[in-house]
Amino acid sequence: MAKLKARYVCQACGSVQPRWQGQCPDCAEWNTLVQESAAPTVFSQKHDLQSGGRAIELVGLDAEVALPVRISTGIAEFDRAVGGGLVPGSAMLLAGDPGIGKSTLLLQVAAAVAAAGKGAVYVSGEEAVDQVRLRALRLGLGAAPVRLASVTSVRDILTTLQAESPPALLVIDSVQTMHSDLIEGAPGTVSQVRASTQELIRFAKERGTALILVGHVTKDGSIAGPRVLEHMVDAVLGFEGERSHQYRILRAVKNRFGGTDEIGVFAMEGAGLAEVPNPSALFLTRRDDPVSGTAIFPALEGTRPVLVEIQALTVRLASGATPRRSAVGWDSSRLAMLLAVLEARCGVSFATAEVYLNVAGGYKLQDPAADLAVAAALVSALSERPVPAEAVVLGEVALSGEVRPAAHTALRLKEAAKLGFEQAWVPGGVEASGIQVARFGQLRGLVEKVMGR
Repeated sequence: MAKLKARYVCQACGSVQPRWQGQCPDCAEWNTLVQESAAPTVFSQKHDLQSGGRAIELVGLDAEVALPVRISTGIAEFDRAVGGGLVPGSAMLLAGDPGIGKSTLLLQVAAAVAAAGKGAVYVSGEEAVDQVRLRALRLGLGAAPVRLASVTSVRDILTTLQAESPPALLVIDSVQTMHSDLIEGAPGTVSQVRASTQELIRFAKERGTALILVGHVTKDGSIAGPRVLEHMVDAVLGFEGERSHQYRILRAVKNRFGGTDEIGVFAMEGAGLAEVPNPSALFLTRRDDPVSGTAIFPALEGTRPVLVEIQALTVRLASGATPRRSAVGWDSSRLAMLLAVLEARCGVSFATAEVYLNVAGGYKLQDPAADLAVAAALVSALSERPVPAEAVVLGEVALSGEVRPAAHTALRLKEAAKLGFEQAWVPGGVEASGIQVARFGQLRGLVEKVMGR
């Protein structure tokens, strides 16, 4: 028998090194190499893989394939984010910050699936069964026929499930606490997470069970454990939001059975996570009197328009003081670019003023079509002339000062008109119906309109 050799596996990136080092040579992280015993590999025992196996059947691309029958959870926002419902035999990974509401959401999903007459099993490796029951009572789900367990052994979980009819949904909270006795290592290590996930996914594929794994995140927001974990599952879902804010956004980062451009919006309430069918209500502030420094931007998340309020504030400084630029929910580099374009192309200088920019409700914008709304809010704050409260603003601003069209403008304006907005400030050449349109080919035209010139 071949002699077992020690190897050192990085807990951050999963790379294998022949000896211990203080710093991983692949990801440059410090003190992440952990010793593991490596069993002889297949290649060390058999060097020729061209014979001895079984013949496999090869099929063509033109073979007929039926669309997967999805399991509706009854939670419309969750179904929207995952592509229309759970796919039997699929594996999903749900990750998010601690306390964001991952366990609460999945307990509500499991209760909804079980209430529809389908089997649902919730396995917690972090909480006792009584703790999960208390949460269910707080959420009003105490009567839901969800079967609970508090265990970390993958062998015990699969042995129990193999002895009965497979459930429609299996929730593992969390995969970093699972342990496989086939290999050495503590729960949470790279090898344990990889092996445990592989066994759970194999069970889900063979028995047609929809598997949802809860994953931890690191301090920088990335999913803890090996990156191969994200490749092994069929869908990766991110649960976003600030704990100090009410709203939560469920976003698909990867989805083999659907698109990654849809989101589900929830609001944290006393009875758990409630669906938000109209997310614009969370991010808009209705005022009787117009206020300078605000502009409404119709953002787009997948096929869902979301109207958000952009707020700007400028503070005049004494001569010689260094002005500060701060942006919350918006890229600071893009803010600096817009300030430069306003000064170079439109003659509007912010050199003697501090600039503060905020996206209301804690929403985070990455859409370049918000450039024109940000510029309108900045000019409005500097000139103390409010943008009309019944107007929405969208368009991308180039370094030349040109205002360029945004994607799906008609869909955005249709949502704005539905919510009672009467005007739209858009790039030139944009056509719209049901709403009054003001077109701008250059940023200078927007500046003159805001300033009333």
